[in-house]
Amino acid sequence: MRRWLVLILMVAAVSSLFTLARLPTPLLFGGLAGALLYALVRPQAPLRLPDSWFQAGQAVVGVIVGASMDWHSLGALGPRWLVVVGVSCFSLVVSVLVGRLLIRRGASPATATFASVAGGAAGLTAMADDLGADARVVAVLQYLRLLVVLVTMPLVVTLVFGAREDGPALGVTGTDWRVDVPFVAAAVACGLLAGRLLRLPSAAILGPLLVAALLTLVPFFDGAAVPPVVEALGYLVIGVQVGLKFTAASLRAIGRMLPTALLTIVVTLVACAGLGWVLTVTTDASPLDAYLATTPGGIYAVLGIAAATDGDVAFVAAAQMLRLLIVLASAPLIAAYLRRAAS
Repeated sequence: MRRWLVLILMVAAVSSLFTLARLPTPLLFGGLAGALLYALVRPQAPLRLPDSWFQAGQAVVGVIVGASMDWHSLGALGPRWLVVVGVSCFSLVVSVLVGRLLIRRGASPATATFASVAGGAAGLTAMADDLGADARVVAVLQYLRLLVVLVTMPLVVTLVFGAREDGPALGVTGTDWRVDVPFVAAAVACGLLAGRLLRLPSAAILGPLLVAALLTLVPFFDGAAVPPVVEALGYLVIGVQVGLKFTAASLRAIGRMLPTALLTIVVTLVACAGLGWVLTVTTDASPLDAYLATTPGGIYAVLGIAAATDGDVAFVAAAQMLRLLIVLASAPLIAAYLRRAAS
C-alpha cells in the first residue's frame, strides 16, 4: 500500500506541474514522468497496473479521439478532400521513412516507425504495445515532437506569415453530463465488444474510437464529449503504465537516440511545411491555412491559432482530423507489414 501511495504522490506532483506549465496532454505525460521517477527511485519495489486498467485507459483515449471527429468540418473540405488525403498520406510516408534513422540508434523497426509518425501522439502511445513497439521510446519521442511543434509554430506564424493573433479565441463548448456519461458508457462498452467481434487490431482503442465517431451522428449525442474526470483518468492510466516500465538502462538508450530524433523531427517539420506549399498551389487555401493544416501535431494549438488569426478553422480542423484518422487506421497495417518483413 505504501508503494502505491508514493507512486500516487509522485504522479500527482508531476502532473500538477505539467498542467500549470500548460504543456500538451499534461496528464498523460505527467503520469508517465511521475511513474518514470518512481521506477528510477524505487527499482527494488516495482509496480504494475492491472491489464484491465490499461485496456480501460485505451478505450477512453479511443473515445476522446472519436468524439473529436466533427463530420460537419470534414464536409468543409469539399472538392479539396482528395488533395488533403494525398498530402496526409505523403506526410505519413515521409515521417516513417525519416524515422528509419532511429534504427541505427538501436530502435526496432516498429519502435522507430511509430516514434516518428507525425500526428496522433496520445493514440500511438496507447497503441504502442499492441503494435509491437517500445511504448517508452514512442511516448518520449512523440512528446518531444509535440514540444518542438508548439515552440516553433507561433514563431513561424509570426515571422514567416506575418500573422497577428487578434481574432477571437477558440472556445470549447461542453454538454450536459446526462449526455456525456451515457455517450462514454455506450462507446466504451459497444466499442470493446465490436473490437473483439470484428477482430480489429488494437481493438481496445480502435473499437471505441469507431463507435464514438458514429455516435456523434446521433442527434442526442451531438456535441457530446468525454467528462474531464474520465478523460484525466484515461490519460493518467496510459501514462503511468508506460512510465512504470522505465529503467535506468532504457533511459540511457533513449538519451542516445535524442540527437537523431531531433534531426528526424526537424526534417519532418520542413517536409510538412513543403506539403503545405503543395496544398496552397493545388487548392484555394491560403498559405497560413495550408501550413496549419499540415503541421505535424498539436491539433488544439493549431486550431487556436487558426481562430486567433481569422483563418479557415473548419478547413484546418478537417485536414488535421483526416490525417489523425489516417494515422490511427494505418498504424496496425504498418505494424503487420513490419512483422511480415521481420520474419
